[in-house]
Amino acid sequence: MIASLKGLVDEKRADEVVIDVNGVGYRAFVSLRSMARLPAEGQPTKLRIQTIVREDALDLYGFTSAAEEELFLLLTSVSRVGPKVALNVLSGMEPAELAHAIHSGDLTRLGKLHGVGKKTAERLVVELKEKVEHLALAPAGRGPLRAAPAGRQRSDLVNALVNLGYKPAVADKVAEQAEQAAGPEAGLDVLIREALRVARS
Repeated sequence: MIASLKGLVDEKRADEVVIDVNGVGYRAFVSLRSMARLPAEGQPTKLRIQTIVREDALDLYGFTSAAEEELFLLLTSVSRVGPKVALNVLSGMEPAELAHAIHSGDLTRLGKLHGVGKKTAERLVVELKEKVEHLALAPAGRGPLRAAPAGRQRSDLVNALVNLGYKPAVADKVAEQAEQAAGPEAGLDVLIREALRVARS
């Protein structure tokens, strides 16, 4: 069982990364938020890993934080939520924001995540509400964390585009156009998809 990978970032795509560990390349699926935090190709990094074994494949899923990995395991324990849907959910919110939305029963916000409809949002709340309480609380007893500021989401979007090979000036311009097209309520996953569409047009 692979618990983590430590090596050089060899290749990055929209939702997967190849980590070169002593000459062996390991391909791992990652959330868009983890992708935004990964360094440029050729730079050292470390990913926490969960291995999913299927009949016809063995897939690796990577995470840049323990909280994201824990939420992935919780999400995939929910009926009819597979690993790809779990990554979509993690792409849309920071771990603490997601945990807070689940714990507080925010069905509207959860339902806006890519691949999550009303019924799935309800299952997340029913099955995980008590299990995510410790992840939903801010440090030092300051209460639940609130949604990420728009400025931080913009920064994550630009970083994700730069990590995918776009120059900073181009990434900033594309990010602005994507935000205008997607609207103020769009999550990071939607913004990155819109940004890639804009960049290709």
